[in-house]
Amino acid sequence: MRDYIELTKPRITWLILMSTAIGYFFGLGGAGNWLEFLKNIHLLSLLHTIVGTGLIASGTAALNQWYEREADRKMRRTAQRPLPAGRLAAPRALAFGAALSAAGFLELWLGVNLLSGAIGAFTLATYLFLYTPLKQRTWWSTTVGAIPGAMPPMIGYAAAAGAITRESWVLFAILFLWQFPHFYSIAWMYKEDYARAGIRMLPVVEPDCRSTARQIVLYGLALIPVSLAPAMLGMSGRIYLAGALLLGIWYLYAGVRVVLERSMARARGVLVTSVLYLPLIYGLMLIDRPGL
Repeated sequence: MRDYIELTKPRITWLILMSTAIGYFFGLGGAGNWLEFLKNIHLLSLLHTIVGTGLIASGTAALNQWYEREADRKMRRTAQRPLPAGRLAAPRALAFGAALSAAGFLELWLGVNLLSGAIGAFTLATYLFLYTPLKQRTWWSTTVGAIPGAMPPMIGYAAAAGAITRESWVLFAILFLWQFPHFYSIAWMYKEDYARAGIRMLPVVEPDCRSTARQIVLYGLALIPVSLAPAMLGMSGRIYLAGALLLGIWYLYAGVRVVLERSMARARGVLVTSVLYLPLIYGLMLIDRPGL
């Protein structure tokens, strides 16, 4: 059972569910105060949304590990995963991942609405059939993978609102841009592993990491104005505006340090900053929603 749970990548899944919950929160629309807002929450619908998204995310992770089991065997950081280590048979992992994914789609479709289920299915399809195979071919796979990676708040928003609006696209854009410094820093730290597995991440293609450092800074810079959009659209207030600006500058500063000193320690600093940035900015959104 422990190996089956490991296939679902629970540490990543909780980040996905956090983003889904933020989308649901904003999809509920405005309210006069917290009491009225809480009354608008349909607990059963929220539960179906979280469970359905969790199942699809877990199924996608399991299917991804099934697909990449040979590449994982060549990398030190993944060699002890259940499939490359031989603790689980590949057909069992395939069936497990497919069952979770199908259950997640049905949970969203029948328990919430078809739109959220369709977005969940799109997320799975683009991750498995576009991003995953592209990793062996081009470093542009990171850009493709950022699309399904930014879909969780869209699922949550669609579940609550039954529609996709500009507010949901803002949440998508913030998560989309956030991913690049995060994943480029991981690719930098494990570039030798990726090279052994034939995965063409940017630091593998250009080992001096100059272009990787530039990409980290460019996306960190682009994230700042996009992260301020919730305040411009009335989704959040002045506290969020100030906090998002400070967080964005902090994230960018971590990237600038990588440009000035291209080292493993600086890349790890970007990763740590990225992991802290996301829950902090989501927290600001929650506490500074106008009218609550």
